[in-house]
Amino acid sequence: MSDQAVAEYRIEDLAHHSGATVRTIRAYQDRGLLPKPERRGRSNVYRDTHLARLRQIADLLDRGYTLASIKELLEAWDAGRGLGGVLGLVAEVHGPWTDEEADRISREELNARFGGLPDDDAVDEACELGVLERIPGRPDEFLVPSPQELAVAAELYTAGVPLGAITGHLRELRGQVEHIASRFLEFTTEHVFARYLGPVPPTDADAAEAATMVRRLRPLAQQTVDAELARAMRLFATRHLQRHLGAPGAVQPTGPTLVALPAGTVRAVQELVGPEHVAEFVRAATERELQARTMNDLASRGGGR
Repeated sequence: MSDQAVAEYRIEDLAHHSGATVRTIRAYQDRGLLPKPERRGRSNVYRDTHLARLRQIADLLDRGYTLASIKELLEAWDAGRGLGGVLGLVAEVHGPWTDEEADRISREELNARFGGLPDDDAVDEACELGVLERIPGRPDEFLVPSPQELAVAAELYTAGVPLGAITGHLRELRGQVEHIASRFLEFTTEHVFARYLGPVPPTDADAAEAATMVRRLRPLAQQTVDAELARAMRLFATRHLQRHLGAPGAVQPTGPTLVALPAGTVRAVQELVGPEHVAEFVRAATERELQARTMNDLASRGGGR
């Protein structure tokens, strides 16, 4: 075949080159995701355009898109609205949100860092939480998505915190951080990205502009949380020290006290009233409880006369 010739594939060849099965290719055709092949005699002939389309579908599936949403994107592309910018935006959102690089750890090293004795239950829980990931075919080695998170757990364990308490704290902390992330995304979507969102996929230019905004705003959430966490830790560490040491002349704070709610409670309230109304709901529930206790106290005083 010359350089100018167009590649042609039977369905079995197309499956081999794309990594999809013959059954999957036919299913894509039936759903309108893949153009029909050229009929030549009793055979179907596929071309490079079909191969490229299959690779695009596989890429979007890997990024978490459903077949229905992929069909909409591909139809927009076929209609001339472009897909390159959208894929660039998708790649930006799915890109790394931290400079930290994953590492690997052997089971022997893991045991040594956490008491020296094997603890299968603890390993299973770490895998469930995503602190560790199993590597197929290598039962004595794990992927560590965040070496920093594992190092923190090891330091806490060395300081005397039981593994169960560490994992329980991580579950609670994760729920609270996910709430912060959700609120940050809602905030930026409302004020920044709403103009790029609509009933049809954005144009290449709009998608490219949105991708640039994602790249600019990506570090802001972590920077804000880092700054606020440092402020809160300084404030509460000082209060804890004063309370436990009983420092003479220490000025006790008179402002409102922050109370950390269990992650399960926060999630339940979010499901009941929505993330944006959690604080208002908790405040109203607290005021109602205080009023009820005041009324009970007054009633008990009256009954004792």
